[in-house]
Amino acid sequence: MRIPAHSVCTAIRDDIVAGVHERGSRLTEEVLARRYGVSRVPVREALRTLEAEGFVVTRRHAGACVAEPTGQEAADLLEVRMLLEPLSAARAAQRRTEAHLKVLRGLVRLGQERARRGQNEDLRALGGWFHETLTGASGSPGLIALLTQLRHKIAWMYGVENPARPVESWAEHGAIVDAVARGDAERARALTARHAERVVAVHRLRVPRAADRVRTSQPPVNTAGLPH
Repeated sequence: MRIPAHSVCTAIRDDIVAGVHERGSRLTEEVLARRYGVSRVPVREALRTLEAEGFVVTRRHAGACVAEPTGQEAADLLEVRMLLEPLSAARAAQRRTEAHLKVLRGLVRLGQERARRGQNEDLRALGGWFHETLTGASGSPGLIALLTQLRHKIAWMYGVENPARPVESWAEHGAIVDAVARGDAERARALTARHAERVVAVHRLRVPRAADRVRTSQPPVNTAGLPH
């Protein structure tokens, strides 16, 4: 597989999230460069970025490895997302454009139609697109970056089941869009907070239980050896 050098970080991250690179496994620059068809320089830069994001750790005698998040770390990320998504929706109510509203309404129509017909296989992708668009409508680059990174990490740590009542879930999406369209920031915030609580309930942790136990045999992180 050959990809542009600037896309190496995205490709490695996507493979980590998909489980291609397993938790705890070594990430060797030479092997990664060969896999993605690039030189070792963009791979090295990508590993630095992924370490800053929490997907990669550097271990003494092992070098770069895929991180092994604990159940508590995963739970903390869900909690942070539940705090940030309502804020994002409130900002969207104040800053959204007509283009944002057009996309959001179109996604709600599609989602409601698929939910009524029982075509649940499409709903997860549509839901992801909906929340990404809603976040983009916030007009806050920092918030967008934080939520994007959170979604990547949550997708890595959790499996997500389809909602038990998808018609109700998409009705909630529609109500959020109505509040955003009216510029009602507080209602958009409250509706998104309630919706986020429902969404959390269908997340199932992928982290092995053993990851929650203290592993005294794990070598300490060696930050002194990191490339600069």
